[in-house]
Amino acid sequence: MPTTFASGPVRVRVPATSANLGPGFDALGLALALHDDVAAEVVPAGVRVTVAGEGAGELPPDDRHLVVVAMRAAFDQLGGQPPGLALECVNRIPQARGLGSSSAAIVAGVLLARALVTDGGRRLDDDAVLRLAAEIEGHPDNVAPCLLGGFTIAWTEPTGGRAVSLPVAAGVRPTVFVPAGRGLTATARAALPSTVPHPDAASNAGRSALLVHALTTEPALLLPATVDRLHQDYRAAGMPQTAALVGELRAAGVAAVISGAGPTVLAFDAPPEGFSPGTEWEVWRLPVEVRGATVARGRLGHAERDPVAAGRKS
Repeated sequence: MPTTFASGPVRVRVPATSANLGPGFDALGLALALHDDVAAEVVPAGVRVTVAGEGAGELPPDDRHLVVVAMRAAFDQLGGQPPGLALECVNRIPQARGLGSSSAAIVAGVLLARALVTDGGRRLDDDAVLRLAAEIEGHPDNVAPCLLGGFTIAWTEPTGGRAVSLPVAAGVRPTVFVPAGRGLTATARAALPSTVPHPDAASNAGRSALLVHALTTEPALLLPATVDRLHQDYRAAGMPQTAALVGELRAAGVAAVISGAGPTVLAFDAPPEGFSPGTEWEVWRLPVEVRGATVARGRLGHAERDPVAAGRKS
């Protein structure tokens, strides 16, 4: 059946995410209320991408842009490529900081492509969107909360990525500490050993289970629930300032972890009054985003074109 494309633009809002959350390596994730807005439209020919905010002047304005890469992959599954594409991206999620900027771009691309095909929802259902986004990203722990919102548990089956979203307890008030320097997921993964001691794996299994309970029911248990022995210590040498800040916060009684592959630090509550991480860190209070990605018809509005997220700085 031939592919028919929708007329006019569509837009998507995708949230930042934090993956791993300490012991939940490659499995647990949390959506945060900091968003990228992207609008796309089918045009007669060519590909043009404009970027405002994070990554402006750095990200490629053509087929190499990750949103376009994801759109192309989705269009292949939807039955055909459009003659041309025009994209407008307003980015607020910091690039390469451990807050899911790549996953946000991938989710945005897949959802935009589906919305630009007249029967896209029938051809690519929500489960297929998650599978495709996880396949492009390489693992589902960031794309799952970006798509579904809230606190997510993701896993991979022979058919691809799957996930569920759980409500977060009212006492969870995320704070992120964002450094100026960037990190690379590939570099962080390269620091991990190919095997880990059995006691470490067993410890993380128990802490991950406790973390599910702590995040959904009893936030008072978040400090013991976020103890990790699988990845953070191995990555510490490559991001000593991040590791030091995690240690300082935890010593002050705050459940803090490396956000994703770093170098951002995620704390599940505000630090004690008077705590100062140093001038190299920006501190943002970011509530949990419960809705996940949203799609609508039309171009970006005036507020959506503002590359500064209102109120994100503390």
